[in-house]
Order: sequence, then C-alpha cells, then structure tokens
Amino acid sequence: MLANEIRLVGRSFKYHRPRGILSAGSEEPNALVELRDGARREANTRATVVELYDGLDARSQNRWPSLRFDARAVTGLFAPLLSAGFYYKTFMWPAAFWEKIYEPLIRRSAGLGTMASAPDPDTYEKSSTFCDVLVIGAGPAGLMAALTAARSGARVLLADEDFRLGGRCLTERRHIGDLPAHEWATTVVDELASNPEVMLLPRTTVFGSYDHGAFAALERVSDHLPVPAPFQPRQRLWRIVARRTVLAAGAIERPLVFGDNDRPGVMLAGAVRSYINRFAITPGRRAVVFTDNDDAWSTVADLQAAGAEVLAVVDSREGTMDANRPRSVSNTKVINGVVRRALGGRALQAVEIVSGEGRLRRIECDLLAVSGGWSPTLHLTSHLGSRPRWDADRAIFVPDQLPAGMAVAGAANGEFTTRAALSAGYREGRSAAQALGLSPAQFALPSAPDESAARQALWRVRNTRGKCFVDFQNDVTATDIELAQREGFSSAEHLKRYTTLGMATDQGKTSAVTGLALLAEQTARPIGSIGTTAFRPPYTPVPIGALAGHHRGRDFRPTRLPPSHAWAKEQHAVFVETGAGLRAQYFPQTGESDWLPTVIREVTAVRTAVGICDVSTLGKIELQGPDSLQFLERLYANGFQTLAVGRARYGLMLREDGIVMDDGTVARLADQHYILTTTTANAVDVYQHMHYCHQVLWPDLDVQFVSVTEQWAQFAIAGPHARALLQGIVDPGQDISNSAFPYLAAANVKLAGGQRARLFRISFSGELAYELAVPARSGDAAIRLLYAAGASLGVVAYGLEALGVMRIEKGHVAGNELNGRTTAQQLGLGRMLSTKKDYVGAVMSRREHLANPAGPQLVGLKPVDRAFRLASGAHFLPVGGAVTAANEQGYVTSAAYSPALGHWIALGFLANGHQRHGERLRVCDPLRNREALVDICDPVFIDPQGERLRA
Repeated sequence: MLANEIRLVGRSFKYHRPRGILSAGSEEPNALVELRDGARREANTRATVVELYDGLDARSQNRWPSLRFDARAVTGLFAPLLSAGFYYKTFMWPAAFWEKIYEPLIRRSAGLGTMASAPDPDTYEKSSTFCDVLVIGAGPAGLMAALTAARSGARVLLADEDFRLGGRCLTERRHIGDLPAHEWATTVVDELASNPEVMLLPRTTVFGSYDHGAFAALERVSDHLPVPAPFQPRQRLWRIVARRTVLAAGAIERPLVFGDNDRPGVMLAGAVRSYINRFAITPGRRAVVFTDNDDAWSTVADLQAAGAEVLAVVDSREGTMDANRPRSVSNTKVINGVVRRALGGRALQAVEIVSGEGRLRRIECDLLAVSGGWSPTLHLTSHLGSRPRWDADRAIFVPDQLPAGMAVAGAANGEFTTRAALSAGYREGRSAAQALGLSPAQFALPSAPDESAARQALWRVRNTRGKCFVDFQNDVTATDIELAQREGFSSAEHLKRYTTLGMATDQGKTSAVTGLALLAEQTARPIGSIGTTAFRPPYTPVPIGALAGHHRGRDFRPTRLPPSHAWAKEQHAVFVETGAGLRAQYFPQTGESDWLPTVIREVTAVRTAVGICDVSTLGKIELQGPDSLQFLERLYANGFQTLAVGRARYGLMLREDGIVMDDGTVARLADQHYILTTTTANAVDVYQHMHYCHQVLWPDLDVQFVSVTEQWAQFAIAGPHARALLQGIVDPGQDISNSAFPYLAAANVKLAGGQRARLFRISFSGELAYELAVPARSGDAAIRLLYAAGASLGVVAYGLEALGVMRIEKGHVAGNELNGRTTAQQLGLGRMLSTKKDYVGAVMSRREHLANPAGPQLVGLKPVDRAFRLASGAHFLPVGGAVTAANEQGYVTSAAYSPALGHWIALGFLANGHQRHGERLRVCDPLRNREALVDICDPVFIDPQGERLRA
C-alpha cells in the first residue's frame, strides 16, 4: 500500500476518522483489515504484519458505504457528547429507551470487522517442546544470546514474531563488525540453523508466560499462503517449557501527542526507517521529523539517503539546534520547537510548527515522522503478577521482579544501542549456560555502534488545535484523560476502564505509557507512583481456532471406541454415546423391530444361559507402593485391612462433604498391587480425587498410581453357563471352580495358549458372573474368542440397556442414583461406613441431616396395574393427595421392564423408605401427564439372598 501511495487504510473506532499506517509491527493501532473471504475470512488483522502473497484479499473495515466516503464519520460532529464515560451517562435515562433504542443502536455500531459465516475449513495444531534456553526475540540481543548458549552446548529455541530473523538488524543502516547489520544477522541465523541442538521458530509470537518456565506461543505456519499446504495447519499453538529464558523482545516506539496527530501520513520515525531500509519503500517525498530524542535523527539520514526531502527537523529539546545532528545528515533546517497540528483530511498536507520563540510557521509535506522515545517490550516479565519499575532518568518502565529463570537483554531492558544489545545478549547467554551447568562459550564480540538514545520527554504539546489522540485504536484523547481524572478515575486501572485506554487488539502498546504520564501530570504525582495496569496474556491476539486446535466439531470431545467396536458393528449393534464413549446399546436380530423385544431377549438369555458385554469403559486404576493399604483405608469409607491377595471387595468412596462420590471394586493381585475400578462416569473425577489426596492431604505416603482404563479391554461374562464358557478358553491348570475361585476372587490368568489376562469374579447383573480383562490391543480377538466358545452354550451379546435392566432388578445403584447428592444411608449402604478408622468424608457424613433415618432412602416399586409403564423422574405422592410440591415425598430414579417379573419395575428415593415397604403410593409425572398407584418394596427384586452369583 505504501509503495503505491495508498495512505488511507481505515477508519477509527468511535469517530470514524481517516487513519493511515502508524507503525511497522504488531503494535499497529490503525491499519486493521479483513483478510480473505468466505469461510476463511479473518477480521482485525494488522496490515503491518501481513505477508504478501499472490491473490491476497484484504479489505478495509469499520466504514460505510466506502472507506473514502464513510457516512458514519458524522459522529465526529458529536465528539463533545462522546467523551470518556459517555455511555455510562447517556444510556441511563430514560430507562424505557434501553431495550428499544439504546441497545439495538449499540449492537449495530459495536465491533470491528465481520465474522466468517461458515465453519473454518483449515486445521490448527497444538504441540509441546522442551529446551534448555528459550530466547524470545531475534534482534541483536536475541541472536547473540542464542549464539552464545548454542556454542556452550545448550539446547536452544529461538522464537520471533517476524518471518525473517534479525529484528532491527534488518531495518537499520548500521554495521556489526565488518558486515552490514542484516548480513551479520544472516550469518548468525545460518550458524544456528546448522546446529542440531537449535530450533528456530520464525513467524512465532510468544504471547504468554506461565509458572515453572512454561510459555505459550503462536506459530503462523500458513498465514502467508492462500491455502495451507496439504497436511499443514494454518497455525500451531506451542507449549514451551524452558529451564532458562532470555527475553530480547526489543522496544516499541511511542508517538507524540499534538493536534490531529492521527492524520494519514503521520508515522513513527522507526517505522519509516523500517520501510526504507528493509522494504525499499519511501513513505513520503516531502518529510518533516518531530522528535524529543536523538534516535529520530537516524530517520533523517535514512530519508535523505532514500532521496526524500527532509524539510525540517523539529526537536522539542532546548539547546539542541545542531548538537545532535549526525555527520551523515546533510543540510537540514532544525527547529527548536513543537508540531502544534497536522493538517489534512484523508492524507497529510501540512504541519503547523511553533518554535521556541513562539513563532508559528506552516510547512507543506506528505510525511511526518514522529518519535516520543522507546518503551521496552517487557510484557512477558509481568504475566505472573509483577509490575515494571519506572526509570525516571530514561523515562521508561523497565523490568523489576522477573519470573524464575528469566533474564532480559537488549532494548527490552532499556539497553537501546546496538553495542549494548550485543553485550547484553552475550552476557545473558553465558549466564544461562552457566546456570545449566555448562561451560560458557567465550569469544570476541564484533564491533558495533553505540548510538545516542538521549531523550528529554515531551508527553504532550500544549495550546494546540484539533484532537490530541493518545490511544489511536480507541479514539482516546488527552482531554478524555483529563476528564477521567476530574471525575475521580485517577488510578491506572480505573483510567483504562473508564476511557478504554489500552484496550482492543493493540492493548495500548503505543499509548499506555503516554496515558500514564498525562495522568501523572494531572494528579501532580510521579509516574512511578501511578504504576501500570496488569499485564496479562496474550501479548497479541490469538485466534480461538488456535486455542482449540483439533478440538472442534466431532473432535471437540473425541469419541472413544471400545475394543469390541468393530465386532459389535458386525453384530448389527445399535450404539449410544455415553460420555466420550460410543457403546453398544443393544443387538437387534431379524424380526425385532423395537428395542424392547431385543432387550427382553438379551436379559432372558443372560438369566438362563450366558451373555457377554463390553465393560472396558469402567475406570481402572492401578495402585502400588508400601503405603497402598493405608492409602486405601483413608480413601474408602469401608475397610480393606482384611482383604487378602487374590480377593476383591466392593468399595464406597465419599467426597469431603460426606456425599457419595463413587462406588466400585478393589482387587488385590499382590501384596502391594491393587486394581481399583470406578463407574464410567466418575473415572476421571476419582483419579483427580486420588491425586489431590496424595499430593495435598497425604504427601508422605509412598504410593504410585496410574489410570489404565485405556490399556485394558474388559468383558463381563454373566449367566448360569459363564463358568463353562470360561473353562473352554482358560489355559489348563487354572482352576476356576466355585471352590477354587469363589465370588469376589481375582487372579492373573492365561488364555488361548498364553495370552495374559486378569479374571475377576464380580457380578453387576446378579448372576454368576466374571469380568475378564486383556490388554486393549487383544480386545477384539478376545471377544471373538469368547463368542465362539459360547456358541454351544447359547451365548448372546448384550448391551447397556440389558445391563441396566439387570442392575435395576438386582437393586444395584448407578449414575441415576450416584448423582452427587446422595449419601450412603440413602443408598442403603450405611453399614459400609466404618466406625473404626478415619477416611475422607467421615466427619461430614455424620451430620444430622445426612444421617437422618427419616430422610430419603432407596426403595423399589411395582405398579399396581402391571401393564403400567413406569418412568424415571416421576414423584411420590400420598394416595388422594394434591399434586403439589408440599406433598412430594420422593422421586423415581430408574425404571425398566423386568422379563423375570413380567412387568415394569423401578428404583427411587422415598422419605423413610426402609420403613415403608408394602405401602401404596401414587407416582405422578406432570410433564408426561401420567400417574399410577405403586407398591413400595425392597429394591432387590431378583435373588435377594444372592444365591445365583455365588453358584
């Protein structure tokens, strides 16, 4: 755009003023564009960081009907009404206007850019890496730090947000050693790239600093291409863990505040040098330079070398008429004074200058290069809560308390000259290597200029005409800051939120320090006493797509398939999502048009013959260590001191508040080796709870545990013929008779000629049953083997529906009852609560309300009309009582058709339910407009003495 003399690139957020390019990097507040179209549309991209490619589609935004003729620029006429806080004051009255006028108007006007209306077709990745030394920024300091650490033998990762490494070496006409700065940078990058222990990440912004040396970074892998290459992501989110870090992120130049300082054609002096020296573009032909420091004189020399006419250098410092002029600068008019106002509309036409003597003059020009000094880019030093320190001598904030393992070098630490940056990078590279126990490399530093960075701060030009902008992106003016202070918003955080100073995509990179300085002037306080606002990640905007990575659409929560999935598909199973898993719900056969006949067939077959069900999704946690038994005793409410090797036991786990968290089994395979099972729904919660208990409550216990849910396939084999089926596949020598392998036995076994497996005699169906576990990779083969071995025994495959029917018939509680609100007493498991030991939740479980014998208790129910179909969610009410909440005595949790009984049955919680067996009540379901009479009974409908499971 600059090469083709396009100066107008956008409109400001609030006043829709014409805006041009201000900077040359990620700090750009003005040049926000929409890239691409359709599903790949991306709004609010800073044009200064967009790489050109053939077919690039970029549009201006925040204008209507066009950028050149923006009708909304009329809001500028109402600027006196749109000062800081106007929305707080204006939209409060009259109240009736809010929904009909104010809110619709705000919603139509708010926001910048247009979102894509279709799903993003590109992919995004996440990756992690580890290194000895992370160097952030590839300017002179960063390159020298990386080079020194790499030569010392450290594993180095060098990241920079630019597509080419070199930083300001690429933008300055300076020499390092005998080479031009950009050639020196190339030689260093080539050496680093040839080192196998060095990883270079260009196009990568490290945007967040976190605990323990962890950093987040965004790599723009394919943003410079129209469409990502096959199997390549558009962007990659990195998690970087570093033992030592060197922050060499450079500095950001500050603009000066004067009248209409936002006109297209007003640019930062350092940005002008970048476009001239790196891209061979002269942003203007007739230039004026306005500065309060020595650095901007380099821009004067570079403009002249590029053939531009520098009409005047306006230096606000007294007594600096020619003292700071470099020898490379030819005859140029130097004015000791200030630029009072920039003139023009869609492009800069002239500037008004007031000299130190008060003389006003006007100079026609098309470029005004301004410099208010440089602010170190220290954001990453403060992401963990520390604040930077104000250095009054240099008028900059510098890092103060650094995160552990971090050092700062170069301009990011206020070391602005090339010589100082190289020395700092060398120093910190050696220091990092030494801290890692390496022998620091030692070599001679190349010679480099020691440019003057002297500055006499000018925060604002007084007695101006026009608006004096501090924050270009949010249209915050010096007057807004004055108003905020008068209205009591005199802290840095309050100023930010009241005026919106430092918000939006640039996060105040060019405006924050100036805004704080103006607030300090208004309150007659030092800038250091005001401090900064909190620095938080991300340093620059990060697309939500990159944060999500592959977790979108069906991959947002990837579906987990049990090991028997392929076999189940062959058996024409109907599947259902259970959490993240996809499990077989039932297995219909020819002639079964509805799920209920199928489930009745499956349940009947299990009760009379044998059935196989995949229960691999049950949580499985291996626990080992000398203190394993003590850990279990504290974790579970019931005791395990008497649990012998080769035996399993039902276990009840409480939360700290005394509520039941989960139930499952604990099997002891060896003296210090236990296998814990959990419900499918609570597998993750139980595992997290165990880690909390170990790390926080009992860190002194010597135990280790790991989730092996995904490592083992597990199958329930249930029914009268279950033992016969297993005897056909278990290797000879393994006795699984009732006497040798009784109920709740557990052992390592081998099947099919040596396949290792684990066998547990556990029953969820109430029948003679086992659970067979094999390594997950053998799961498919195992279920095929089981099914083939059971063909002569009438084996069936049964799914979750049949499993649910049988557990209700047996009165076993599951997720419907273990809902995070029930106690052991309510579930009928009160006798499992040990009185001989302490455990998690013990004290709280004895609270009067939780232990109330008249509270809700688990009961069974049968409909008086055996043809009535019970449903969960219905409420218990007295016969003849009104259907009101006051009469409600409990609710139904689970319901199923019982093939053994020939009618529907259900479980539920009823007040004082254990004393009310035989009582008749109503169940009312207002949502379905159904009710019926039911008889309350014991929740165990089948085999209450447990004779079948012990057979």
